[in-house]
Formats: sequence, C-alpha cells, structure tokens
Amino acid sequence: MKRKLQPTSDTIKEWINTYVPDKDLFFLPEANLTSFKEYIDNALVIPHEEFKNHSSYKQVQFANSYEYWNLSKDVAYVLVTPPGWVNHLPAEKKIELSHIQVEVGRGLIHPISDFSGDILSLRNNVVKVKGEEYVVLHKAMWEELSFRCNEDLITDIAQEWEEWDCYHVPPQTPQHLRTYANTFPSRAGSNCLSATLFAITQQEWIIHEWVHPQTFLQRLALEDYHVILSQGLRAGDVVTWENADGIIQHASYCIDGQFFFNKRGQTFFNAWSIVHLDDLKGDWGHLSMKSYRKK
Repeated sequence: MKRKLQPTSDTIKEWINTYVPDKDLFFLPEANLTSFKEYIDNALVIPHEEFKNHSSYKQVQFANSYEYWNLSKDVAYVLVTPPGWVNHLPAEKKIELSHIQVEVGRGLIHPISDFSGDILSLRNNVVKVKGEEYVVLHKAMWEELSFRCNEDLITDIAQEWEEWDCYHVPPQTPQHLRTYANTFPSRAGSNCLSATLFAITQQEWIIHEWVHPQTFLQRLALEDYHVILSQGLRAGDVVTWENADGIIQHASYCIDGQFFFNKRGQTFFNAWSIVHLDDLKGDWGHLSMKSYRKK
C-alpha cells in the first residue's frame, strides 16, 4: 500500500538555504541589453553561449533553480549579479526586468497566490503578466521572508516536481539501501543512475553524484551485469529505459521482483523512494525497457 513521504525539518531548512542561489541571474534577449547598460557596473554580462559552457554556472543547483531548459531561444545575455543588485534599480527598470524574466521563462518565478503569511515585503518584487501576479525571486528578497513563508512555498514547489508517494521498505531490502529508502537528499545532484550504482556497489559516496549514461553503462559492465531477455525480474536486477537514440533516460534497482529502489530526478525534491514496477512503467513505459543481471 502506498503512503506519503515527508521531509524532515532539517531537510526543509537545507532546501530553503539552497533553493535560491547566492548569485542572482537575469536573462536578456539581444534587444533588451541596451536598456540596462547604465546599471550594470556591478554586474557581469555574459553572452548566453559562453554562459552555457561556464563551469561555475553549469552546477546542478543553478540549473535546477533557474530551470535553464525552459529558457527562451531569444536569450542572448545573462546578467550575473550579487545579492541585492536588483533592489538598487529604479522602480520602472525593476518592473521591466521582471517582465522580461517571466517572458523568457526564467525559473524562481511563482504566482503570488503560492505565498502565505505576511507577504507585504513581496510587493516590490511582483509583476503582473496577462492578469496574473508573479513574484520574481532573488536572494536578498528570499532571505527577508519569514521562515514560515519560505517553508510553505518550498513544500509546494517540491511537490510540483513529484508526488510524495512511496511504499513501505520490503523485508528483502539490503541494509545499505534502508538508510536512504524513502528519504530526501539535502543537496541537488544525485540522480537515478547514481542511486542505482550505489545499490549495486554499496559505495555510499556514489549516491550523491550526478552520473551520466556512459559512466553508468561502464560500471554495469565492470560489475559483470549483462542484458537479459527474460521478462521476469528478481532481486539485484537493474532496469533501464532508453529513448529512440539508445540513450538511457532512467534506471532503477530491483529489490524483490516487484519493488525498486528509485530516484525520479536530480533535484533535492526527488526522494530516494521505494516504488512498484507498475509505477515505473507508468512513468517510463513509452520508452524501451532493458533488464540487466549480474552473472
């Protein structure tokens, strides 16, 4: 039977501390840079193509918080600013910049209806677009909000990434997985591939890594895992789902033939959870499934 997951209070505190990065990023199309030229003495203006390859800003927490994958193709520049920079803009320029962020699909933007408690301090960070009022988050403003407001918002945001459902830990679950089963990470980066490699290697540090598909397949081979044709699954098997190009999109570790140790994504909102094979097929059944077994 499914049950609800709940992050600990310490985990939520870690999420709140990390969710809004220490540097604020604002994304601009080519035509908009000139409008802010006189205000960028205390900012870095990075061409978007260069930004995408910048080691500092490729870090997973920046990518997750600002949701790079949703950015408009029109983005040509990224303003990298210290906390509070945006508060020194003239009111009309701050509104203009906020409008642009909504239009280009920047992350860290939420409807004001998502906030609770004393939200008067948010009013200087609200922009109205198509009749909806949005809060454009930045570090200084995030730190000024009450803990209750941050807690309520971060909880709502987390459950947009996935429903907090899981199953009880099966009796056959290996001891090293019990420590992590049905818990949340406190930092971003761990993904389904690292969770699966941790399950088969018992190397605890690996669970916190962001593992890529070729690294994953290499380790499966080194651990003597091979593709099996049988549809029946048993404890210790690894299941992957590949796209049309043969690239792994998801992997999970089989505990007892029906239940799996699993992580749905690379954010800290994605738990290491116990899921049923039917759940995995529901999420990934549109892709090609492969099963691996240790010889």
